[in-house]
Amino acid sequence: MNTKINTLLEALSTVIYDKQPQVKLAICSLLCKGHLLIEDLPGMGKTTLSHGLAEVLGLTYQRVQFTSDLLPADITGSTIFNTDKQSFVFHEGPVFTQVLLADEINRASPKTQSALLEAMEERQVTMDGQSHSLPEPFFVIATQNPLHQSGTHPLPESQLDRFFMRVSLGYPSKEAEKKLILGEHGRKANLTQLMKLNTLSELQLAIEEMEIKEQVVQYILDLVSFTRESGLFKDPLSPRASIAIGTASKAWAMIHGRDYVTHDDVQAVFPAIAGHRLNLDATEQFRIIDDIYAQVPVQM
Repeated sequence: MNTKINTLLEALSTVIYDKQPQVKLAICSLLCKGHLLIEDLPGMGKTTLSHGLAEVLGLTYQRVQFTSDLLPADITGSTIFNTDKQSFVFHEGPVFTQVLLADEINRASPKTQSALLEAMEERQVTMDGQSHSLPEPFFVIATQNPLHQSGTHPLPESQLDRFFMRVSLGYPSKEAEKKLILGEHGRKANLTQLMKLNTLSELQLAIEEMEIKEQVVQYILDLVSFTRESGLFKDPLSPRASIAIGTASKAWAMIHGRDYVTHDDVQAVFPAIAGHRLNLDATEQFRIIDDIYAQVPVQM
């Protein structure tokens, strides 16, 4: 299993230079059947990473550019009257795909953003009282620009909570940027499918069946309880976050070739799962979360 995941990492490193921790977190999110939020400045490679993930996993891919005038029906689809059949027919929107890239999601209005809520949680779209199932698997990879930029709308807490992880790529290293300047641009790399759908399903099932030792579970509970009892956070972590931390820790262990979870695995995934749920700015979340680690001891 670890060899197959390493193959994905090596392929994605040809399109995203020197960002292996972030790429690992992105793969971790998809292995856990979770939606991914990528927050960064324009031009950092957010779209490149999301497209690359779809290609190496061999999944169907649709991209929607979110703008201020985008309507919910532009994402989910709509019913149109068919004159031949004299009835309304549902026409699927771009959400009916295995990987949906919601590009610059926070440039759309809150009403349009909320159109994704049912799809992300229930894996279906309801139109005129009829439910339409989405393909399996179904992942939303959303990118958003920092909120200080003009024309952005903050995502509501209910939608933030539906994103399994938030990652930030940040500026490239000088060596990586040198490759870009010299024309060794990752976008030109030819990625091919490296994992069959049944293999992805096997990995996801293996993660679900992994066990976590009692002391590691207790550590997760202690971290979550601190956000609720310390009074430092307006929106403490929910049980959904607790479950996500446990699942992501197992996936992180598998990525590193282990069938058991350690406290280090929990700390590796905790910022990506907790940061956006606690409404922490991506640039400050590591400092605040380091403070949480300092105040929540590891029980051995």
